[in-house]
Amino acid sequence: MKKTILILLLAALAVGGYWYYRKLSTGPEYSLMQAYKAVTDHDAAAFERYVDVTSVTGSLVDQVAGQSSALGLLNPGGIAMKGALRLLKPQLAQAARQEVKRYVETGSATAATEATPKRLGNVSILGLADKVVGQGSSFKGVKYSREEGEQAFIGLEFTQPRYDTTVVLEVKMQDRGDHWQATEITNTGEILRHVARMEKQHLLGQ
Repeated sequence: MKKTILILLLAALAVGGYWYYRKLSTGPEYSLMQAYKAVTDHDAAAFERYVDVTSVTGSLVDQVAGQSSALGLLNPGGIAMKGALRLLKPQLAQAARQEVKRYVETGSATAATEATPKRLGNVSILGLADKVVGQGSSFKGVKYSREEGEQAFIGLEFTQPRYDTTVVLEVKMQDRGDHWQATEITNTGEILRHVARMEKQHLLGQ
């Protein structure tokens, strides 16, 4: 009897261990790790396997276009008029894709920004990302992770040294069968408003 119980226990542990390994190697967190590896390897094709660049950048432009006042504070000298942003949305989305691809290929934010046409009002997706996360920031870890059917939502926490706080970027993932793919940063508009408020307080405090 004891031997049978031990065998069943070991079998349960083996199944549980295999399930945990499969979850780690096929889950949404793993796909984000692979996207990060693709950036460090400058492998644009691998990056686009785990990140739907068109969907992510299109969503970013949509959310940024709805935050013209915050954009005006965080991106002085750029286009801050809501109407102008929406008018230029197709061009901005295309420029954002080029910028992200260039950054993955070169690892240079400067080279990526230079890929953005100057006629688009000096609006840079990577430049805005730097404003949001902040210079000298670091990745703290996964704040939360939840799966809802074929979708998953991962909260990535970053430090914001300029404001002595942290910010959580929520990444929406889609199950593609054999891997997960990032399709959207869901809270870009909310974060832009938050950072604009923090920046205003910072400026007023100087």
